[in-house]
Amino acid sequence: MTVDLRSDTFTQPTPGMRAAMAAADVGDDVWGEDPTARALEERAADLLGKERALFVPSGTMANQIALLLHCRPGDEVIVGRGAHNRVHESGAGAAWAGVQFAEIGEPDGTFTAEQMSEAVFPLDRNLPRTRLVCVENTHNRGGGRVWPRQLVEGVATAARTHGLALHLDGARVWNAAAALGIPERELAAPFDTVSACFSKGLGAPVGSVIAGTADTVERARRFRKMLGGGMRQIGILCAAALYALDHHRARLVEDHANARRLAEGLASIDGVVVDPPRVETNMVMFDVAHGGAVDLARCLAEQGVRIAPTTSSRLRAVTHLDVDVAAIDRALGVLRQVLASS
Repeated sequence: MTVDLRSDTFTQPTPGMRAAMAAADVGDDVWGEDPTARALEERAADLLGKERALFVPSGTMANQIALLLHCRPGDEVIVGRGAHNRVHESGAGAAWAGVQFAEIGEPDGTFTAEQMSEAVFPLDRNLPRTRLVCVENTHNRGGGRVWPRQLVEGVATAARTHGLALHLDGARVWNAAAALGIPERELAAPFDTVSACFSKGLGAPVGSVIAGTADTVERARRFRKMLGGGMRQIGILCAAALYALDHHRARLVEDHANARRLAEGLASIDGVVVDPPRVETNMVMFDVAHGGAVDLARCLAEQGVRIAPTTSSRLRAVTHLDVDVAAIDRALGVLRQVLASS
């Protein structure tokens, strides 16, 4: 049995999800005639507390549309350290929206209102114009860090004082809401736009949404077309996302519990450095001695356990709906065996 902990994007559609996709009522979405797409967009908008939502192929496209909505070429966007839209979107922010990023704050991706305010440029013809603040919640490179609500509210208040727009990169906002035990709309409330992904913890094969006001989403629809995201009978994909919202949101707490089980098991293995209390959602970051992360990942893969190295000494394990308690215990057993032999 292979245990794949490289990412929650490796999930397979469940039988129920496949059945929902096969039975989806579809139409041409570019013409606005796909009923399943409309149903998903209405459901997502309601969950996120926004007027409208728009289905897009990927979280990257959702984030890039947000940059296009809020910024002009030459503007600067304030983000946390390691932010996805700065690091993991192939330089698209510079290529399409023409923006540059100011990376601030703590290693876990969070930052304070004071740190944000210090990064805002004064209005000056010689300086880039600070236009947008992006918050990533949960934060990927921060190990699935959930932003404390008070911290978000402080940043949002300060951003408004400076006349800045706010975007929530909520690729895993479902995990953040599950970890805090609150509705997603409460996390999204301070933001002008929100992106949320269905193909990570929720287990759908494709898709994200960008949500905001009706006028904002109408503009986003045009940008989606410009970026090549206008699709036809997308109800087949949207049916999977609807199924995920109905059946997979509530179970995210199981992924979080499995991540904590993994972290606690790792903490008992010689040669592994991990901080279990920092595991808040479905990600576990751990270090191994002597820069051996790549070699360890290769050895684990040979034994049927896949974990992704992120640096020469660090690995990231991500739990998801295809990983149960037995899989976690198998992964720990293989890790013990491989590290003992090395």
